[in-house]
Amino acid sequence: MTSKKFLILVTLSIFMFPQSGASKELKWVGCDISKFAFMEEMAKAYERKSGVKVELLGGGALKGIRSASAGTTDVGGTCRHRLVMMDGSIHEEEKDAELIQVAWDAIVPIANKDNPVDNISLVDLRKIYDGKITSWKELGGNDRTIVFLTHLDKYAGTEYMLRLIVFGDPEYEFRARSLTFKSQRPLLEKLEETPAAFAVTGVSYAIKENLKILSLDGTSPTKEHIASGKYPLFRPLYITFNKNKTNIEVTRFIDFILSPEGQAIISGQGTVNLSEGKALVPLWNEKMTKFGLK
Repeated sequence: MTSKKFLILVTLSIFMFPQSGASKELKWVGCDISKFAFMEEMAKAYERKSGVKVELLGGGALKGIRSASAGTTDVGGTCRHRLVMMDGSIHEEEKDAELIQVAWDAIVPIANKDNPVDNISLVDLRKIYDGKITSWKELGGNDRTIVFLTHLDKYAGTEYMLRLIVFGDPEYEFRARSLTFKSQRPLLEKLEETPAAFAVTGVSYAIKENLKILSLDGTSPTKEHIASGKYPLFRPLYITFNKNKTNIEVTRFIDFILSPEGQAIISGQGTVNLSEGKALVPLWNEKMTKFGLK
């Protein structure tokens, strides 16, 4: 569902559904990228404005979609789209989730802040994941074995989108040996304490952490470079909810996120909002068409 279509439904729902039964607290489950990038500030601002508390529980992109689909959370967040099966259907555990795009992110290679390497190529990135580059010396750094960190679940948001965007196959099997983590938070903590560590994450989260974000083929993932498409590994960020349930507070909260005030919060936290990233829409649609997902 597009943001414009959702805003039309917002207006209709306010008049169609009574407000007396609305909950004054919402539960949000979702990816660390969105949570730490802007959702914490969004929840604070919304509570000040509406009096409705939004409890942020994290849990990952997969949980952000599937909890919304199952109706076990009011609203969620994810940095990947729903899984499309071989026959073109949506994964059974994700089919009842509705996704609304709220911002743009980008996948970035990251290293310990004391690592002397500042830039790698896209070819280098693929070779690290394929186990063909195993030392920082091969990347112009110190003669140290790369401590490779990845997410345990291949359907986690960043891992899934990396496979899709970089390798062209969401089922791609990484060949390199790695230390695996259940979520982004412990992965980044390990990277910050390990001089030879390497991983990828979402830039919207990475800019808030004590680590080094590497350029890719000489292009740094600045907000401007992401918004223009010059930095190539951009991706949407979504809010999720159950499409078969009506909750006026969920509708109002999403309306707030999509409003000028909510979008200003996203931008102010360093993330590309919808207006800033409008040039990415045709580029993203082109990618999705290429991968047979549109």
